[in-house]
Amino acid sequence: MSEHHYLGFKSLIGSSIRYIATIQDRWLALLGWSAAALKCQPRDAWIGWSQAMQWQRLPLIVNNVRFLILPDIQIPNLASKILSLNLKRLSQDWEDIYGHPVLIAETFVDTARFTRACYKAANWLYQGQTSGYGKHNSRYVHHGQSKAVFVRPLDRTALIKIRDPHPDPLLIRKEKTMQLSEKQASELIETLRKIPDPRFKKGVRHRNLSIVALSICAVLCGCRGYTAIAQWSKRCSQKMLERLWCRKTGTVYIPPSEPTIRRQLQRIDAEKVDMAISDWVGRLSSGNAIGIDGKTLKGARRQDGSKVHLLSAFIHQQGLTIAQKEVSAKSNEIPSAIPLLESLNLKNKVVTADALHTHKNLARFLVEEKQADYCFTVKDNQPTLKEDIAYLGLKEDFPP
Repeated sequence: MSEHHYLGFKSLIGSSIRYIATIQDRWLALLGWSAAALKCQPRDAWIGWSQAMQWQRLPLIVNNVRFLILPDIQIPNLASKILSLNLKRLSQDWEDIYGHPVLIAETFVDTARFTRACYKAANWLYQGQTSGYGKHNSRYVHHGQSKAVFVRPLDRTALIKIRDPHPDPLLIRKEKTMQLSEKQASELIETLRKIPDPRFKKGVRHRNLSIVALSICAVLCGCRGYTAIAQWSKRCSQKMLERLWCRKTGTVYIPPSEPTIRRQLQRIDAEKVDMAISDWVGRLSSGNAIGIDGKTLKGARRQDGSKVHLLSAFIHQQGLTIAQKEVSAKSNEIPSAIPLLESLNLKNKVVTADALHTHKNLARFLVEEKQADYCFTVKDNQPTLKEDIAYLGLKEDFPP
């Protein structure tokens, strides 16, 4: 895929599945499926759903983002046959991995490069052209490369199910509820006291503490966006609103509105919030294995054009990120590892990392200062250490 596909083999966005098509153990083709496009006017017009319904049911659509017939394969009608066979198992495979089925497949075809013949032969439906915009960071940028939009219902009732005002509950993405104990809420409020309020005091109705606390809890429950956070806050119990220091009018606690939440979250220092709550989030989990790993953010760039790279610490059992740090453009992950872990309570926990972080300084920091254990990877870039480990293994197998 990296060598022969014009888009290469970068990481796929969101939930994804990759397939290899074979015959008698010979590779014929490679396919990649990922989360659906957030916005696509031809597709959305074909479905005919509202914005609220789209947010709720977008996970029921999957995007064919990669399809490659290997260059030495010359078999008539192979592409449409592979698509047909793949679609028959796609929904069940998706449910096995992600816990819910998918109803519709979509793809965007660059007509300057491809004829679209295989999708037409596999009964995909052409819906029109994209407007030539692509998402860059948080905004859409016009790149001028319009693509053909094709969709394919995965069963005869797919459109009925995705439009149904009263759908099967198993198909609906639900936001989780959250029950914070009085102690947990108190610890969160104390943590957030360190964060300065960027607003002028005059005219302030809702505390900075309550806005940020509600937003953190809403995001932990799966909310994405200011509207979703505001709706989640309205559904909170009076006890929850009281514990998170919400404004009280008479005998009723009132959550902040969507505009108030949006304005405050846009003003506040996100890095300070992240640093303040990392340890609190870690205490909510019972996981004892902490991983550190770095990723380059897709589409995110600094003012000088360099890509943004983050080093994150996460809990293995829940996949919950508890700390993250931006890596300097003129450095690498190694100097950022200790500052990333410095504020975390790692006592009696195990920290895992890839071979890049297999260094004495990090190991000593974890054992001596954090009272933690570690599990590092050793590869050929440290031949002496690798030989020492192999020698220790031989000594155990053949004691003197």
